[in-house]
Amino acid sequence: MSEKPAVAGGRPQRATMLPYGRQAIDDEDVRAVSEALRGEFLTTGPTVERFEQAFARAVGAKHAVAASNGTVALHLMARALGLGKGDRVVTTPMTFVATSNAALFCDATPDFADVDEETGLLAPSTARSRIGSKTKALFTVDYTGQPVDYAGFRDLADDKGIAFASDAAHALGAEYKGRRVGAQADVTMFSLHPVKHITTGEGGMVTTDREDLAERLRLLRNHGMDREVGRRLGRAYYYEIVELGYNYRLTDIQAALGLSQLKKLDGFVARRERIAQTYTQAFRDLPGVTPPVVRPGVRHAWHLYMLRLNLDELDAKRDEVFAALRAENIGVHVHYVPVHLHPLYRERLGTRPGQFPAVERFYERLLTLPLFPTMTDRDVQDVIEAVEKVVSWFAAKRTKGAVRPKATARSRPRTSSSRRGS
Repeated sequence: MSEKPAVAGGRPQRATMLPYGRQAIDDEDVRAVSEALRGEFLTTGPTVERFEQAFARAVGAKHAVAASNGTVALHLMARALGLGKGDRVVTTPMTFVATSNAALFCDATPDFADVDEETGLLAPSTARSRIGSKTKALFTVDYTGQPVDYAGFRDLADDKGIAFASDAAHALGAEYKGRRVGAQADVTMFSLHPVKHITTGEGGMVTTDREDLAERLRLLRNHGMDREVGRRLGRAYYYEIVELGYNYRLTDIQAALGLSQLKKLDGFVARRERIAQTYTQAFRDLPGVTPPVVRPGVRHAWHLYMLRLNLDELDAKRDEVFAALRAENIGVHVHYVPVHLHPLYRERLGTRPGQFPAVERFYERLLTLPLFPTMTDRDVQDVIEAVEKVVSWFAAKRTKGAVRPKATARSRPRTSSSRRGS
């Protein structure tokens, strides 16, 4: 049977597209939402509070404050820290734009620092070099689900007298030195988007051990409204708007789904780990690719499995490999276009290509493989076989000018089941 990839006239690995991520919803989740719909509260009510309490316990934090999505959770986090005009925030450009946008929302200015080219993570040493007299906060990112050096950043923030905020959108269930991510920074944000570890449809959560920050987050989430003043005056109807806030509330319907999903978090993370281990074992000796590097002392949550292409070994650029795998119906993706390369940032901050070389080299080689808990073993094998076929094809073209590479040792004949849709 031909080992040619689909882009060269071969047969696609699958008949239907396997996405890079997908929610895992079961009958228990459906029942939880149905019960919420029949309940007294639809918008923010007691179920939100129960979800917040359960979430705080799950990550080992004293407080959790739910929000309507991860981006507004980041905005709340920035506002709660008091960011404003003239303040600067040291962060990474190797992230989705919501991280640094949170600073812009507050009229603060992001100061980007380069990353470790092996992991894509911001390091305390590079962040330190960007801290100046106007720096008010550090915003780190647990990119792909791997925790940053929390102890190093905690020491740096304390040494410089600035706030430490963590974007852990990818890292629910991750651990740093044996402790769940969620309370190491002053404030930590998690995303509850459908492709994340658990979902509320859309949603976000901010966790903290600080009572003052938790109170401020709740105030800002609900229009800057103080209802306690009415209780103190004995007037149940009375409230006061004490600060410019927002309607960033989560609903009880979403919280009901979140509570149901949270019960399955450990199983979801364990399945992600098993898939990641299978990928790494398969790709460890495959010429043309490098599996992810996991730092010692952490438990990776594996929101994303990021394969790095060794382009000097392939007769292809990243986009050609991307297109070839898509032709195999493997829904690879790229996370992310570096923030400093976007027109908004180039126009507003004057950033430019070449400014952060490690980030750009890292980005040019990235390829996100499908990874989600409900992937079957056959799905996982389809990804492995497609990557081996495509990468071996481009490697053979470079080294031998061959039209058709030899099958790899791990490849096996495909049956009709290998081309089923997921």
